[in-house]
Amino acid sequence: MARRTRSAESRRPDLRAARAKLPESLGVAVDGFERHLAAERGLSGHTVRGYIGDVVSLLGHLAGAADKATLAALDISVLREWLSAQHAHGSSRATLARRTASARTFTGWAFRAGLLPVDPGPRLAVPSKQRKLPAVLRVDQAGSAMQASAMGAEQGDPVALRDHAVLELLYATGVRVAELCGLDVDDVDRERRLIRVIGKGDKERAVPFGVPADQSLGRWLSDGRPKLVRESSGAALFLGVRGGRLDPRAVRRSVHDAVGAVSGAPDVGPHGLRHSAATHLLEGGADLRSVQELLGHATLATTQLYTHVTVERLKAIHDRTHPRS
Repeated sequence: MARRTRSAESRRPDLRAARAKLPESLGVAVDGFERHLAAERGLSGHTVRGYIGDVVSLLGHLAGAADKATLAALDISVLREWLSAQHAHGSSRATLARRTASARTFTGWAFRAGLLPVDPGPRLAVPSKQRKLPAVLRVDQAGSAMQASAMGAEQGDPVALRDHAVLELLYATGVRVAELCGLDVDDVDRERRLIRVIGKGDKERAVPFGVPADQSLGRWLSDGRPKLVRESSGAALFLGVRGGRLDPRAVRRSVHDAVGAVSGAPDVGPHGLRHSAATHLLEGGADLRSVQELLGHATLATTQLYTHVTVERLKAIHDRTHPRS
């Protein structure tokens, strides 16, 4: 299933400007690295943009030193100076860890391509990230958010019908907001209650959804989408008010609005619904491997984060309810 992708810089004018300032030889290296990420490794446009942004920042730092304006001068001292400058400008530990990983990926590629005499990347320590438990809704809070959204859709307004279907589908499947916005009409199999999702690295997976999500989708497809569809809409499942494919920003607004109507609920967006779906699946008895497959995680270690969430919740319940807690 084809998906239209944008270039690594189509939505980043600041990145284009920074890239244009690089010396020609460094710009050629960035071009080659970008082709490697997209064509050989098959990474998504979003992931490629992240890598390229970090590498352009690194090479911009390299070019800023008058005596180090060639790629061959990229050594461990330059890498450490660059990270130190990033830290001084307030980059978080998580951001530094990501940029370290991007730099190591780039230097490894450049060494294999014969652009560096040695690979300094392995000598660059990766800053440890502080693991923060994600905010999640309780089951009753998630149900209340769905009810609030359903009440808004009762009058048949096409945007309200769309937002209700979006909310139900996000919570039912745990898909990422970009995956949801990328769905086409024929990606939905209502007979088997499955959606076909294109995830990170263009990997395809099938994700089931339940009866409430199916009912809200049915109303959107029969009563909502026909009122917003235009000749330019194509096959997009969810549409914006002008008929184009739904933008993730609109999804975030609708999720925040629905959850905000629930008293005492944490302020979560689409990713919070993904966290909540995973947590509730595990609390309901789903095994880690199944949840990993549903969420499209590359490794089980990512999915295991949710076991910490459920353990913390079980401890809180135990503290509140056990007579000898």
